[in-house]
Amino acid sequence: MSYDHKEIEEKWQKRWSESQVFRTLDNSDKPKSYVLDMFPYPSGEGLHVGHPKGYIATDVYSRFKRMNGYNVLHPMGWDAFGLPAENYALKNKVHPRVAVEKNIATFKEQLSHIGFDYDWSREINTTDPKFYIWTQWIFLQMFKKGLAYQSNEPINWCPSCMTGLANEDLDGNVCERCGTEVVKKSLPQWVLKITQYADRMLSDLDTLQWPDYIKEAQRNWIGKSEGVEIIWEIVTKEGSSMGSTISTFTTRTDTIPGVTFLVLAPESDYVQKTVVPGQRESIDAYVAKTLSKTEIERQTSKEKSGTFTGSYAKNPFTEAIVPIYLADYVLAGYGTGAVMGMPGHDARDREFATLFNLPTLFTTNIPEGITDKDIYSGEGKQINTGEEYDGLLNIEAGEKIFAHLKEKGKAHTRTLYRIQDWVFSRQRYWGEPIPIIHCPKDGAVGVPEDQLPVLLPEVESYEPSDTGESPLASIDSWVQTTCPQCGGPAKRETNTMPQWAGSSWYYLRFMDTHNDQSAVSAQLEKYWGPVDVYVGGDHAVRHLIYARFWHKFLFDIGLVSTQEPFARLEFLGFILAEDGRKMSKRYGNVINPNDVIAKYGADAFRVYEMFMGPFENTVAWSTASIEGTTRFIERVWKLAERLGESDADAVETLLNQTIKKVSNDIESFKFNTAVSHLMILMNAFEKKESISTRQYELFLQLLSPFAPHVTDELWERLGKTDSVHVSKWPSPDENKLQAPLVSIGVQVNGKVRGTVTLSPEATKEEALALAKTDPGIARWLEQGRVEKEVYVPGRIISFVVI
Repeated sequence: MSYDHKEIEEKWQKRWSESQVFRTLDNSDKPKSYVLDMFPYPSGEGLHVGHPKGYIATDVYSRFKRMNGYNVLHPMGWDAFGLPAENYALKNKVHPRVAVEKNIATFKEQLSHIGFDYDWSREINTTDPKFYIWTQWIFLQMFKKGLAYQSNEPINWCPSCMTGLANEDLDGNVCERCGTEVVKKSLPQWVLKITQYADRMLSDLDTLQWPDYIKEAQRNWIGKSEGVEIIWEIVTKEGSSMGSTISTFTTRTDTIPGVTFLVLAPESDYVQKTVVPGQRESIDAYVAKTLSKTEIERQTSKEKSGTFTGSYAKNPFTEAIVPIYLADYVLAGYGTGAVMGMPGHDARDREFATLFNLPTLFTTNIPEGITDKDIYSGEGKQINTGEEYDGLLNIEAGEKIFAHLKEKGKAHTRTLYRIQDWVFSRQRYWGEPIPIIHCPKDGAVGVPEDQLPVLLPEVESYEPSDTGESPLASIDSWVQTTCPQCGGPAKRETNTMPQWAGSSWYYLRFMDTHNDQSAVSAQLEKYWGPVDVYVGGDHAVRHLIYARFWHKFLFDIGLVSTQEPFARLEFLGFILAEDGRKMSKRYGNVINPNDVIAKYGADAFRVYEMFMGPFENTVAWSTASIEGTTRFIERVWKLAERLGESDADAVETLLNQTIKKVSNDIESFKFNTAVSHLMILMNAFEKKESISTRQYELFLQLLSPFAPHVTDELWERLGKTDSVHVSKWPSPDENKLQAPLVSIGVQVNGKVRGTVTLSPEATKEEALALAKTDPGIARWLEQGRVEKEVYVPGRIISFVVI
């Protein structure tokens, strides 16, 4: 019979669904394997062929683990709240809930054709009140512990999306979602103290089986710097105290004697402490000019600018009086908002000093061959610091300077982080309502837990406003409520949570999806946690930061039993269009997986996506190549016509080597080489007149995670009553991993001149090379030029020498 992929794939997808063969059991005595994809947000454009790559990988891996005797949890759900879904709804003039429901249906329809082993009984949706009740509950626990607090500090405001954004939502100083430059805007915001967990998130990275570059990205995102905070007294030009101080942060205390000015960020709180009446107009103008620039422009501009505040500072070590300037290359978001100007050892400070004709002092002896025009910040001997310090290595001098300043109360150690507390409020409609009530008497009060969830109300108009308020603020009947503490009139919080809220803990809900009493039961969390293998790509660094923070908090309150949520992480590369560009409607190069599967079949599609290159690499789609995997599936089908009763002994070694190789490759996510070895074994099978049913069964088991439909069909045709996907994964016969060696004669010009011992499966190149290294044979070859070389596997090697 010819292979009809459509008929066979529909048959087995229906059979799997009806039999619930992939249903996950919680009361199993088997070891567990929790395999999880970073769940998608259901965009209106649906899936293109690049999206399922990670889903196919986890499907291959979960099927492999199930066949190896594990109780497998492999679920799927939808990250459907937040700006992406809402912006799509606004663009298409449809309610976000309606849009999300439609988009989810589209995604599920596309996924259904690929043949995944998801347990759909555990499907979750972050917009479902039965899910987000627990998102709100977790927020309340943070509020009770002081980790969720209100702040009125200026935030990143996107004029286009009309909402506040966390630092992590920016690409430089533009909104990551729409590309609009953000501005600073003062609004009451809910903020989460993620910085309180920074050290734990850093140290625990060493316990994780994650790619090194992802762990390094996490470290850089957190951005821990250990140094010294120096306190500078603000003074007049004559040295009289003005009653205030400025703090700077440095990791190079040895350079303090070389400071010739201080520089403040224009948006820093220090500005009001230092500006003198005569400088007010120029200061205000410079601040306004600076705030019109993006942070990237400020940090990368080659042209330095600044303005004098009119105030000075006293160097706490030398007591020299130095001027205080504003400069846009200093940012308030990192450090103290003030930096020491060290033009002798910092390029930006040198440029600034040159612009304002400020002196340059050196505190490190510059090695020979380096002119004073260069900025030297390496190791050297201390100079221009005083007899007690000059001549010491600058590192040693810095330690003594710090000790001196610490004794005077002018310095102390300090740790800074690049990561800032997480701005958690969004002035949008489509998000989880923040469960807080504002009372004129009692302030911010948490909604009682027995009143959760705070439901997102239905509205006629959900467009964002430019007033800084959420659309929820206009629903008076929803906003007006009573205070849970005093019973007086109060108002609900009208900001909603960001799109990252639900995804920060969703992996726990898959363990216990239908629990109405808790986010997850202690028993099931202890059994299933942590996620054994987590697979994803885009936005992974940011999501992982947030999820790890939430998980550690949940550990602290006893909800989870592990310090980390994801034990192992596999990062997938993108699939580009055939033209090498990202797939986009704008380029007209999007390939719908439905179209590919209709033509080539789901199994060919799955095998191709795993075969097209290393999992972590970005590769371009190739229609010609998927035609090759289609032919491979058809060859597997036709091989069933050539089964015999006896094993093909010549392929036994290769078969057992393939079992071992495919097993190791799937476990290590080297899917492309696993498929390659299956193809090599297939080639070897086809060279035999027949292979045994036992050998064919083993081959089907190895192929089944990649091509589940055709293998289950062929498995059934062999008389099997249970699915191949619940059969026991084969183990290699250790005695057959090495091919038996044979001795064959080596002829030179028709006469046997020696023998070599080699594997009967050795290639011609291997056999000839081995013969040439035998001294007894080599001396006959050296008597002339080798004109012809012949190798008959297992029989003879022959050379013609003239």
